[in-house]
Amino acid sequence: MRWDRLFDDLEAQLEQEGSRELDAEVADRTRRERAALDLQSRLLANQGALVGARLRSGVIHGVVTDVGPDWLLLELRPEWPVLVALTALRSVTGLAPGAVTPTVVARRFALGAALRAVSRDRATVALTDIDSRVTVGTIDVVGADHLEIAEHPSDELRRAGNVVARHLVPFAAIESVRRLR
Repeated sequence: MRWDRLFDDLEAQLEQEGSRELDAEVADRTRRERAALDLQSRLLANQGALVGARLRSGVIHGVVTDVGPDWLLLELRPEWPVLVALTALRSVTGLAPGAVTPTVVARRFALGAALRAVSRDRATVALTDIDSRVTVGTIDVVGADHLEIAEHPSDELRRAGNVVARHLVPFAAIESVRRLR
């Protein structure tokens, strides 16, 4: 009888030790997987979600409509998108747990490509820089690491006579670009 209890006790200890090892391995794998997640993956998992993006200039609330490796597209209202440079983000609230691995194309569709799409439309935009300065105008040129914006009144089209100034803005200085019309 005594031997039976001893063997039962040893068996229970082995089971408990195996369970602890499994728990430790699962926790370690979870930490490693979380350490490999990037911001784009977290934001992609929240497409369609209403989030708050805190920038230096303030907080904007919008629906996540698209995400690139270094930008986030929020729709504040229908047909009123704002392109946010991820380097300008201070924090994001309202995210659900999870992550989505971006496709190879999504990984390569960087801020320059997104800005070229805006430039092709010849839309009047409000560009907010990291110092919270707003420049209204039309993006004329998008280079490898900068853009040129022709400043003009928001209620006028981009015409040579309406251009007040031309600004060269490095991508690193961009907080957000909002289409005005």
